[in-house]
Amino acid sequence: MQPSERSPSIYRRGLIIVATLATAYMASHFFRASNVTIGLDLMRDLSIGPEALGALTGAFFFGFAAMQIPCGFFFDHFGPRRTVTGMLILATVGGIIFTMAPSWPILLTGRVLLGAGFGVMLIGSMVVITRWFPPDRFSTLTSIVLSVGLLGNLIATTPLAWASEVTGWRAVFGAAVLFTAIAAVAVWIVVRDAPPGHPFLERKPEAVGEMLRGLMEVLRNPWLRPILALNFFNYACTFTVQGLWGGAFLREVHGLSPIAAGNVLLAAVVAYQLGMLVFGPLDRVFDTRKWIAMSGTLVIAGLIAVLAIPASPPAWIPIAAIVAMGFFSASSTMVMTHGRGIFPDRLIGRGISTMNTSVMLGVACMQTVSGMILGMFEPLPGGARAEIAYRSLFGFLAVILLVAVAVYSRSQDIKPSQEMRMREKAGA
Repeated sequence: MQPSERSPSIYRRGLIIVATLATAYMASHFFRASNVTIGLDLMRDLSIGPEALGALTGAFFFGFAAMQIPCGFFFDHFGPRRTVTGMLILATVGGIIFTMAPSWPILLTGRVLLGAGFGVMLIGSMVVITRWFPPDRFSTLTSIVLSVGLLGNLIATTPLAWASEVTGWRAVFGAAVLFTAIAAVAVWIVVRDAPPGHPFLERKPEAVGEMLRGLMEVLRNPWLRPILALNFFNYACTFTVQGLWGGAFLREVHGLSPIAAGNVLLAAVVAYQLGMLVFGPLDRVFDTRKWIAMSGTLVIAGLIAVLAIPASPPAWIPIAAIVAMGFFSASSTMVMTHGRGIFPDRLIGRGISTMNTSVMLGVACMQTVSGMILGMFEPLPGGARAEIAYRSLFGFLAVILLVAVAVYSRSQDIKPSQEMRMREKAGA
């Protein structure tokens, strides 16, 4: 059944499925972003340094990245319903281990399992959107999923800071683990792999050899490499600021309290959600994805440079830069939308998972490297890091982001109008 032939009831069913996945996706954002709020508490409670905190934060994304290619196979073979449900169960187990961990190695194990379990959420949503809706709605619906998921990121800012001071971070994480378990049940009940009449439901599952040949077909796609370059560094650089060191920077350099720093990060998340709603439909408005992604990334590089270049600026400057970065970070979804357009439907799971692998490997590597950069500077009396340590980190992020944009500029744009014509021709 072609998208244009689907009834309103099919679209309503698709929206309910997407809403269920988006709600479950909130847990992923909460766990991945929580270290920016409780990072200093973890360092104090477990007697670890910035290198260990960076490794702990990166562990989530190493686990996340490790599951991308396998989950691409699972999506194309088993479908989103069974894959997402099973991996959410794994995330629940990881969350229990993390919440109850008495030491850093066990905490690390739990965080790796959390990342592995949540590694399917965005891809699963994208696969469902691809099969239930027309191609020109992909960017808008993906942005909505991300915007809903970011409510988890929002909860990981001021609400987490407040709740941690009242009950401790372990109690808050226990509630998040329970939410994850409930989400697994909801996905199993509500989600369906494709609408009635879709070719996926009539497919003959590929043998292992065929699946591997499909993966090689994805990796040999000549349009993929420049997209992977920006995917690797874009989210990695913004998350290093907003998901790990931004809160510590505001507290240690500019003297903000934990709640005040959490408020800044909350404002950045709200700005990100607004950005999702703004950037989502822009590819249909301007009939391009490449140039929207490039423009947004260049603005982000400039904002990170604002954190790096001036010495001892008034606090409102880095605060404004971090909030603005939240808004323009939404342009990163256009890179994934760009990449999705270069794969046929039969390779959607493996194609999106390959792109997401580069995203999460980039974040994992950047968290680890960022901890090493800060660890190169001797702490001040009391354990805080000096301003020059943070400025050096931010300068490094700005430079490598500019290099990534230069590589991505060589990519082939996939315009929505072009993609619609190609799919209509294929359907005919």
